Amino acid sequence: MLFDLDGVLVDSRHAQLATLAGFATSALGHRVTVADLPAGAATTPREQILAELGYTGVIDQDGWDAATATATLTVEVFPFVADALAALRTADVAIGIVTLRSRQRVEWLLPPGVLDLIDVVVCYEDAAPKPAPDGLLLALGKLGVTPGDAVFVGDMESDMHAARAAGVTPIGSAWGFSDPATLTRAGAAVVLPHTDDLAGTLLSLTGTGRRGT
Repeated sequence: MLFDLDGVLVDSRHAQLATLAGFATSALGHRVTVADLPAGAATTPREQILAELGYTGVIDQDGWDAATATATLTVEVFPFVADALAALRTADVAIGIVTLRSRQRVEWLLPPGVLDLIDVVVCYEDAAPKPAPDGLLLALGKLGVTPGDAVFVGDMESDMHAARAAGVTPIGSAWGFSDPATLTRAGAAVVLPHTDDLAGTLLSLTGTGRRGT
């Protein structure tokens, strides 16, 4: 069973917006707040948002990392995540994360107790980014799970497209960055509402993703 990270396992919407605002404040030399960001900033490429704010230069990675590190101090794992991942492991389900985050930033976002419940993490530097299927296929290869026996839980159109391209069942998370209608149009087989029994819901829907199957 594969998961996206931002918006699915961690509540990072405000942190992503704060990163944009913090970087823009430094780069433009005047105060930019989250409220000043254009509509849709959380799901729009950062270059486009910064250009709309008036910054068209090259993004300094050190400056971006500093803004990200500060903003992620406010990020928390969704309350149901630890119990859900523990229940999946108890059911002998292989668990992976496929994210556009770098490996360093994954460790900023997830506490060790949650990371210990994950079998494999595929990051931006490991494979072509979603919507390409490469990251999902890499994770499944490491887990020993065939695409037809796997699901991918994501909250973005690119997640649904990547899952479809990989031959994996795409499941949308309605508690993430995109609305259910957007995920359905992008190809989600089902869009899950917020649930405290995420593991039970996923297992009842799929019964797939067990190790070596």
